[in-house]
Amino acid sequence: MKLLHFFLLTPFLFFLKCSSTANFSTQIASPSLILPLKTQQITSGFSAPNKLPFTHNVTLTVSLSVGTPPQNVTMVLDTGSELSWLHSNSTRIKQPIFNPNRSLSYRPVSCSEPTCTTRTQDFSIPASCDSKNFCHAVISYADASSSEGNLAMDTFTIGGSNFTGTIFGSMDSGFSSDSDEDEKTTGLMGMNRGSLSFVSQMGFKKFSYCISSLDFSGILLFGESNFTWILPLNYTPLVEISLPLPYFDRVAYTIKLEGIKVSNKLLPIPESVFIPDHTGAGQTMVDSGTQFTFLLGPAYTALRSEFLNQTMRSLKVLEDQDFVFQGAMDLCYRVPVNQTWLPKLPSVSLVFRGAEITVSGERLLYRVPGEIRGKDSIHCFTFGNSELLAVEAYIIGHHHQQNVWVEYDLEKSRIGFAQVRCDIASQRFGFFR
Repeated sequence: MKLLHFFLLTPFLFFLKCSSTANFSTQIASPSLILPLKTQQITSGFSAPNKLPFTHNVTLTVSLSVGTPPQNVTMVLDTGSELSWLHSNSTRIKQPIFNPNRSLSYRPVSCSEPTCTTRTQDFSIPASCDSKNFCHAVISYADASSSEGNLAMDTFTIGGSNFTGTIFGSMDSGFSSDSDEDEKTTGLMGMNRGSLSFVSQMGFKKFSYCISSLDFSGILLFGESNFTWILPLNYTPLVEISLPLPYFDRVAYTIKLEGIKVSNKLLPIPESVFIPDHTGAGQTMVDSGTQFTFLLGPAYTALRSEFLNQTMRSLKVLEDQDFVFQGAMDLCYRVPVNQTWLPKLPSVSLVFRGAEITVSGERLLYRVPGEIRGKDSIHCFTFGNSELLAVEAYIIGHHHQQNVWVEYDLEKSRIGFAQVRCDIASQRFGFFR
């Protein structure tokens, strides 16, 4: 059985005031909600419902409570989804659920309420009425996973703060492509720009996270993040369009990818490759609900070719055309099982308008669990071809956001990036292993 990883979030509230020491100072103008983020190995399948047709090996989760009296739940943190939802079917024996019958503050939403008639306009499948006149929602994903139930309201408690009347999906049915994948979670926390997303309902104008690449705590923060040790943040504006297009997600965190570099060498990719077409296909999204990064064909081909060219002398390529990791990663290498280190790898930089993310070292290759060829393990390049997944978009996954402070500034419609040792940042808040 594969060893998988997931992140656990244990919330509490910080009221940070201006303070300083020799090594660390903070200054926040208003209360912020800060949560420690931990990595942990588990021995069963575990992932968010797959928006791409493969199983994630790492998923971000947040722990909180819902209802009156409170029921503890664990939700996947997903900046690529809008509606937060919880499993509420009591027939789920092994999986955790939220039981609406035990909550005095639970209230279903009727299909005549504005919440159902107007605020669900960004759903891929329109909301409808069920036999009890409640607002019915269906959430589906690219791998045929789905979740179905009614919109409802209840009190969400996180870090000691109550958010009453929070709208979410109380899901009583669904299908998962992996029967074990949701054994550890109760649902999903949608964090995109839609009006029904969790962050929109909370009212925070900013949120940030910092994912550690090591077995240390990371950070999830709602509110201001004016910390001197992470400045300066380099910001890139969010791309917005006024008219709906069939393949453009208007509530996603879309930014403008302008180029790709390998070891500081800018690849000769035409600018038009990074621009969405007249249907909206080709947008670049920052998505915490996807593990790796996926590029459209022409950009992926150029990156694959240059990375292969720069690693030919230091790594042995896997010569197996039938092996494509997770259906999209076809550049893999053979590394001796007893070799505990990788050779120096060329860095890969994603160049955005006003900002840049550089991926280096071990984040560039992922050891495929259970794949052994002779005396070699298999390591695959962590960038994939999105077109092999029938996805017409660039997706920046959370694996390549490790050791990067990522700030979502909703008020100014921009995302900020800064290179940070997230394990050290966590220790400054008193978060440890």
